[in-house]
Amino acid sequence: MLSETPIELRSAKPSVTMRLVKWMISKRPPVFPHKAQDFVAYMADREEPVDAQMPGKFEQQFRVEHWEAEGQKLVTLHPKSGPADWHMLYFHGGGFVLPMFKEHWPLGAELVRQAEVSITFSLYKAVPEHHYAEADRLADAAFAKIAQSHDPAKIVINGDSAGGHMALSLALRLARAGGPQPGKLVLFAPWLDVTMADEAMQAVEPHDIMLKIGTLRNCGAMWAGDRDPASPECSPLYCEAQALAQLPPTRIFTGRHDLFIVDSRSFVHKLRDAGVDAKLYEYEGAPHVFMAVTPTPEAKDTFRLVREFLEAG
Repeated sequence: MLSETPIELRSAKPSVTMRLVKWMISKRPPVFPHKAQDFVAYMADREEPVDAQMPGKFEQQFRVEHWEAEGQKLVTLHPKSGPADWHMLYFHGGGFVLPMFKEHWPLGAELVRQAEVSITFSLYKAVPEHHYAEADRLADAAFAKIAQSHDPAKIVINGDSAGGHMALSLALRLARAGGPQPGKLVLFAPWLDVTMADEAMQAVEPHDIMLKIGTLRNCGAMWAGDRDPASPECSPLYCEAQALAQLPPTRIFTGRHDLFIVDSRSFVHKLRDAGVDAKLYEYEGAPHVFMAVTPTPEAKDTFRLVREFLEAG
């Protein structure tokens, strides 16, 4: 019987550092256009994007492995001392349409240092130039490969935003397959419903400096391809309790100035109702994927909680 509250507010107001960072982000050009019609035009004219290169200094700071699966690239960062007790398989965000950001590399580095994990980044190919099934095949193959040399019970699957969706979807596929299962699931601001159906998001949208509902619906449609965007396959928020009940212990981290906070709250209750050990940590005033701003107190608190979650066994 789960008696602990499923939602915990970790910070009642944003730190000074976080407020400064949000102001700086608000002054920069958006990652992609905020208006839906501008986004469609942008995607029609773009050249296929490429992943941000790993900082060269990582070769000295970590034990680095470059490898491939399903014709796509992965990079593993181990502590300098060697493979950690826990291995994290990580999926980066970017609306399914963007590659690895430069900000993802230091996020991964801090997870290695602060959460004391090895981490593998899936450098999956983005839509619409590539099919969603290619990314899914890479995720499946990556987990299978890691599980050959690392106890699956000590593998944690993680991802941010669209990558959180991919991490959750992988965990659900593994549960259905009935083979080796990950020990834990961590989700950073996961995208749980690509249709953005909950009208409560409209009240959050003016505070979200990064995400806009119309643009996200277009991203979601590109990811869905020939599938129904509102199906559980495309929008895990709508998975039945029977499927959710098979998930491992799960922790979700989301800022309150993030559109995805709405579905994260709904989802953590669904997980708990299904009997899953699940909890949502919220941060007041924090933007989308705030933990990528690694120097902030909010990010440091996230890394500490992830480490404690894994240390709990």
